[in-house]
Amino acid sequence: MAMAVPEFPTPSADVAAKASAIALLVLDIDGTLCGASNEIAPPTLEAIAAVQDRGVQVAIATGRMYRSALRFQKTIGATLPLVAYQGALIHCPEADRTHLDLRIDRQVALDLLDLYEQPQWRDRLSVHAYDGDRLYVRELTPGSRRYAERTRVQPEVIGDLRPLIDREPSVTKLLALSPNPDEIAELWPQVEAQFRDRPVYLTRSNAWFIEAAHPNAHKGHGVRYLAENVLGLTADQVMFVGDNFNDFEAITYAGLGVAMGDAPDPVKAIAQWVAPDVEACGVAHAITTLLL
Repeated sequence: MAMAVPEFPTPSADVAAKASAIALLVLDIDGTLCGASNEIAPPTLEAIAAVQDRGVQVAIATGRMYRSALRFQKTIGATLPLVAYQGALIHCPEADRTHLDLRIDRQVALDLLDLYEQPQWRDRLSVHAYDGDRLYVRELTPGSRRYAERTRVQPEVIGDLRPLIDREPSVTKLLALSPNPDEIAELWPQVEAQFRDRPVYLTRSNAWFIEAAHPNAHKGHGVRYLAENVLGLTADQVMFVGDNFNDFEAITYAGLGVAMGDAPDPVKAIAQWVAPDVEACGVAHAITTLLL
């Protein structure tokens, strides 16, 4: 059955030439594969199946926890290792093999926690610590409850997060969450200024989160590791599709980097092609226009 995907402008000759070399398609989840429904739309599933039939391998690279992302991996029929936690964890469900497991610097995480627990922030933020594919929180805030509903992962309430963080290896990721994006926008410059020279990768995967992880725990490194170290491919054989600041490095790395239509302007500026947004099945547009 033909996919109900509207026509989209023809790519330039340069983009079309790059598309012809693609052997690996890597997709972000939130804002890319799925939108408000938290499910993948049928046209997108059909496009993914069609490109897999053409021999292009498909993988996922996400900021989500591994177990939260696994259902999307299964839904699209991907058999490659899954890049989770922005690239901090690369694990293959088929072989039950971990290829990469990066942890945040212990002292950096403790110092971040100190910042998030300052009086002006403590009651405005929910702080999430991720370890061993489990989610730990100081308390179950409304923001944490909404996060749990979206990711389908129940947080474990442990009170003080310091004992969990203050060990080697430390946790995989530390996340500060606020239901008010203005608060994250206010906090972000302070976090950047205080930690820009520290061994940490900081990103905003959406307007409500600030995420911190190992310096190499970003999708650019994760996608490169999957392509080159696991599959023996080169960057020009990779197409990546994403929608936010945490996709910046992967879009830059890929031979063909695609941004979703509602991505922030700096992300669209470094992409080689811009698809419609997620609610308009942008991934289906990108696949049918560029790869089929």
